[in-house]
Amino acid sequence: MMRTRPLKVALLGCGVVGSEVARIMTTDAADLAARIGAPVELAGIAVRRAGRVRPGVPEHLVTTDAEALVNRGDIDVVVEVVGGIEPSKHLILSAFKQGASVVSANKALLAKDGTELHAAAAEAGVDLYYEAAVAGAIPLIRPLRESLAGDKVNRVLGIVNGTTNFILDKMDSTGAGYSEALEEATALGYAEADPTADVEGFDAAAKAAILAGIAFHTKVTAADVYREGLTEVTAADIASAKQMGCVVKLLAICERAADGGSVTARVHPAMIPLSHPLASVREAYNAVFVEAEAAGRLMFYGPGAGGAPTASAVLGDLVAVCRNKLAGSTGPGDSVYTRLPAKPMDEVVTRYHVSLDVDDRAGVLAQVASVFAEHGVSIDTVRQQGRDGDASLVVVTHRATDAALSATVDKLRALDSVRDVASIMRVEGE
Repeated sequence: MMRTRPLKVALLGCGVVGSEVARIMTTDAADLAARIGAPVELAGIAVRRAGRVRPGVPEHLVTTDAEALVNRGDIDVVVEVVGGIEPSKHLILSAFKQGASVVSANKALLAKDGTELHAAAAEAGVDLYYEAAVAGAIPLIRPLRESLAGDKVNRVLGIVNGTTNFILDKMDSTGAGYSEALEEATALGYAEADPTADVEGFDAAAKAAILAGIAFHTKVTAADVYREGLTEVTAADIASAKQMGCVVKLLAICERAADGGSVTARVHPAMIPLSHPLASVREAYNAVFVEAEAAGRLMFYGPGAGGAPTASAVLGDLVAVCRNKLAGSTGPGDSVYTRLPAKPMDEVVTRYHVSLDVDDRAGVLAQVASVFAEHGVSIDTVRQQGRDGDASLVVVTHRATDAALSATVDKLRALDSVRDVASIMRVEGE
């Protein structure tokens, strides 16, 4: 039997995602009520600036006083899609104190203060859900927290930023340079006017921190994630990848050490072979590859951003926390018990693609090879092409630590025969 008294929802933020959440809650109210077991009522919508036209959004619900909305005392669930650290953190903590559960899409806040927020939610006996914070519409956090709760996840490898994937895909498919591809992404609405968070890897690093924490049951913050953007990726790097049968992607990689004693979380461009499932992820799509001991390899794929896809994830969480409210229970909270340290990037072992501009003369290859050997970096393949006294030398290594590769490159730069270290890129997905 359906409860007649509605569950009241406060919506913080009414931008691209928030307006979609408001629209769907209004147009699909009957379906949502049937799925939850009670009506859900949009009790208020907090915005930064009043007076703007918001099609499909009930104007009588709009307020600029988010503090008053959250602290009304009759709100059951707060949906936060404002973003940023403050005032979002303060408002979420206030919601918990009022006994309201929270659904958030705020990756930056969760990556920084997720442990504190989970503790506050647990103390208040309410839920904190955030499926939309990592990969838009793709169900990923709930499978990691629930479906794989009895398994041991060892690795999470993924494309978690649609803007950067669009840029790299255009560079690969059209031969465009980075600036041209970014300009197209901006024109199509995939990139913000200030694309720094995306192209410098901050967005992906926040998502990697969240994924690593859930997958390995340990505290990982954005500060623990090694971050490298794609602004230095050139058309020549893309062409080199093609010659190797690879494609370049900006990857978020979270790994449990083989001895189980530490974890790593990193974001950087990498070459992956065309045979890898992530190589076929095109345009602004996201995909995450999960490796677990019992389940094996799983792949999650779909639109990772945009108003409607992200709103879908928000509403999925809203249905879940509303059901918990009716049942007088809460869903899974923070599962941090392993307390594994985050290994520094210098100790991470991976393969490398190193492109050098060198003199085209006898003995240079042997000289370069000896530097790699001196630092214990084994060479897998070498490709050399020379013309009119200049030559390009492409070296692909076997697995080595970042520290060993850095020392090798420093020594190479000191050689008279090496004119420039043109590019260095990791190789993943063997």
